[in-house]
Amino acid sequence: MKPTASLLLLTSLAPLSAQDLLNPLIVTATRSEDENVPYSVAKITAETMRNEGRRTLPEALEFVPGVLVQKTTQGHGSPFIRGFTGRQNLLLVDGVRMNNSVWRGGPVQYWNTVDPYSLDHLELVKSQGSVIFGSDAIGGTLNAFTRSSNFENETDGAVFTHGSAYYEYRSNGDDSNIGHIEGSAGVGGKWGLHVGISAKDFGDIHDSSVGTMRGTGYEESAIDLRYDMLLAPGTTLTFASQYVNQDDISRWHRTLNNTGWIHGDHIAAAGSWVADDYDQERSLTYLRVVQENPQAGAWLKKWSATLSYQTTADSELQDRRNSPTGALSSSAYQQLGDTTVDTYGVDVSFESPVGPGTLVYGVDYYHDEVNSSAARNTGAGMVNRPASRPIADDSSYDLLGVFGNYTWSPASRWEVSAGGRFTYAGAEWGAYRPSGGSTDISGDNSWTDFSAALRVSYEIRKDWLAWFSASQSFRAPNLADLTGNTASLSGLDSHGSPDVDPEKFLTFELGTRGKVRDDLQVQAAVFNTFSTDGAISSYTSGSNTYVVNGEDSWIYGVEAEAVWSISDTWSLNAFAAWQEGKTDVAQRTPSERWMPRQLPFTASAALRYTTPGGAWWVEGRLTGAVDADRIYPADQASDNQRIPTNGNPSYLIPSLYAGWKATDYLDLTLGLENLSDSDYRNLGSGNNQPGFGAIVGARLKW
Repeated sequence: MKPTASLLLLTSLAPLSAQDLLNPLIVTATRSEDENVPYSVAKITAETMRNEGRRTLPEALEFVPGVLVQKTTQGHGSPFIRGFTGRQNLLLVDGVRMNNSVWRGGPVQYWNTVDPYSLDHLELVKSQGSVIFGSDAIGGTLNAFTRSSNFENETDGAVFTHGSAYYEYRSNGDDSNIGHIEGSAGVGGKWGLHVGISAKDFGDIHDSSVGTMRGTGYEESAIDLRYDMLLAPGTTLTFASQYVNQDDISRWHRTLNNTGWIHGDHIAAAGSWVADDYDQERSLTYLRVVQENPQAGAWLKKWSATLSYQTTADSELQDRRNSPTGALSSSAYQQLGDTTVDTYGVDVSFESPVGPGTLVYGVDYYHDEVNSSAARNTGAGMVNRPASRPIADDSSYDLLGVFGNYTWSPASRWEVSAGGRFTYAGAEWGAYRPSGGSTDISGDNSWTDFSAALRVSYEIRKDWLAWFSASQSFRAPNLADLTGNTASLSGLDSHGSPDVDPEKFLTFELGTRGKVRDDLQVQAAVFNTFSTDGAISSYTSGSNTYVVNGEDSWIYGVEAEAVWSISDTWSLNAFAAWQEGKTDVAQRTPSERWMPRQLPFTASAALRYTTPGGAWWVEGRLTGAVDADRIYPADQASDNQRIPTNGNPSYLIPSLYAGWKATDYLDLTLGLENLSDSDYRNLGSGNNQPGFGAIVGARLKW
């Protein structure tokens, strides 16, 4: 049976997706704990990530409808959420903004710097708009919540200690090994401390067509700490800090290790550089106070204040020779680029009853300080080269937002939510060397915006909700748009433009979520997002690309998922999703083209058996996609190391997962992925997905 026919049969026979869809407790949608929010949401727990063998934060989203997990390389992942990626999605850690002013266009690697083993759960809200958390929330907002001691759930006044150690072995990846150990201690109801440490050694992956993909392995280490304390009844103090370090992550598709890929009439080109390696460090520290007032009629129900400090350090070494023994020259050179960003943030929010409803309001401010340098070796050793800096040196960026969102019930079963946000963004660059320039120049610019959102929901019956929303999204040009200078696609040099204008988007969504019958839960949505004044695009001129403003762009799609509880022991989860979009850029001929990396029709189904006592479970999953061939030939040609001719071929991948609660203190898991040992890759990725491999995990608790 062909993959396309198999997928259609799969979605016609099975109801659709993977998590418990009904009444998820979600904070990210409204900045307040709400059940059954009128948004398209996904909540993914740490247990789910562990059971499904999700290796990184982006991979944790692989079974969420409407999400395409693109991986430039095995150590870099950038999910496309409803057609948008990188700086057009917003990433938060405990509500603290991760996006900064050096995130470039297209896929970025920064989502991989959040250690999934430090997390309690993820909340993804799709197409939220810019009102609640600000700029960049176009495709979606992902909030990663860190693990804590849970001191408030321990016996009041009693000293407690608990912890766990986790080990994972992956056969596909030259025997990859992952270790994580964590522990908590404190006094119940008063305070608690949680500390976790991760060490990861990922080996080179392999598949049945390309073979071993040399250079796809890398090392990573991480540490996280969180201290929570009850200052007074209803008032909690949180201090958290985390650090992640990654070494020698190769952008494999550009290197000589990439010998190309042939799959029928789908042909991806080989790499041509000796090396393109990334080292990356990221840290986050924040201090937060939250106070809740349970008193009826209080004018202030809840408030929170957060101070945060983050650092991001990137170092990229390119060796553009076509042979390790080749001579260095002006075109075949070695180059080292470094960028460091220090980000200071403050976020204050309030929740007050006002009239018949509730008002959530506040202010947030983030300030970036950026330093950058570059050196190039054309045969005389590494020499400082200002024209090759990844971003303008001695730069800064400010992002200020003031917001309010009001929710009320005008009639029985109806709820209306309306809000707005004022945004100010300002950029200053102290040392920018334009392409071909001989001296540094400085500059500055600023932008303001007001974005609004309206959401109306109706309770069809208990536990079944339908909603319609119209939400605006805004993204001011950042330093990468204005002064960036990086390698993109299959080795082209991408340059910023100091005169780039802001992006503005409008999304309409119609959705529903609830219990169709006692044994069947569903969530489904259709959406349409469009921009009329300039989705940021790139056009190609020779061996360079330049950031420009497009004219019109649009993308629409449909998503559906469900959970069918067949019996007390059997359940069936499945989903299907599809997107289509085009953009109009006057600098291109023809001007209207497919938007890159749009999710082809994709579906997945998982049949799970759990023993009556819950001692063990086993799950079989089938995932597939049709040909991803909606791509303009010139766009494919400029990215031919990642995107094959005729686009990405279809695939249908079976996998098996199982878990056993061996004792009260020991959990064992087993994953057998890609049982068919198929050669395939996610659209836009730089290397193929691993072929057949076993994932063995053991977690010891105390």
